[in-house]
Amino acid sequence: MTPVSPRAARLADARLYLCVDSRRRQGDLTDFLDAVLGHGVDVVQLREKGLEAREEIAALEIMAIAVRRHGALLAVNDRADVARAADADVLHLGQDDLPVPIAREIVGADVLVGRSTHSPDQADAARTEDGVAYYCCGPTWVTPTKPGRPAAGPQLLTHATAEQDDRPWFAIGGIETIDRLDEVIARGARRAVVVRALTEAADPGAVARAFSERLRAHPLPGPSASTV
Repeated sequence: MTPVSPRAARLADARLYLCVDSRRRQGDLTDFLDAVLGHGVDVVQLREKGLEAREEIAALEIMAIAVRRHGALLAVNDRADVARAADADVLHLGQDDLPVPIAREIVGADVLVGRSTHSPDQADAARTEDGVAYYCCGPTWVTPTKPGRPAAGPQLLTHATAEQDDRPWFAIGGIETIDRLDEVIARGARRAVVVRALTEAADPGAVARAFSERLRAHPLPGPSASTV
């Protein structure tokens, strides 16, 4: 059996994945991250369009300190060069981003690579694609964080659940409330990616705790540690 890396082991146990910008407007990035990471967030991805590489790396340096203090995973969106420069744990790729083998050449063997999927065919491909550690299914509902992208709908989660294997997958898109979280759990999702549920919360730590506890009340379907 191929040994499981520490990063892959943490991913296998991850339930709650947060995408967040650099919080420049609020000026509270470290405090915000400590609140959510201390109450159940397992993965944090910096997602902020329009940043120059230098700006993105500077924000990631701040994030890395908080993420590693809490034993979580740090993710970079799209940019393999930035992921390498920031020593990120995870590189997340969309369908139109770099092919996984080329991204792997840039980030090295130890970085976990994730995929966005928007249809049953894409989810099936990500489930078996060489070098992919996890994938996201969505958007479950239309969300302003992805303007112009139609919802894949909850039926994509049903498909992913039916085809479940050992590769972790996350529901994503429009999961802004506990009621919405309950809907994706009912469809079989045991991991979720959130944005506004936490970034716009009056008490982000309390909401993170509630989401994490709700997800962890439902056992995972089986061994899910990636060997990538």
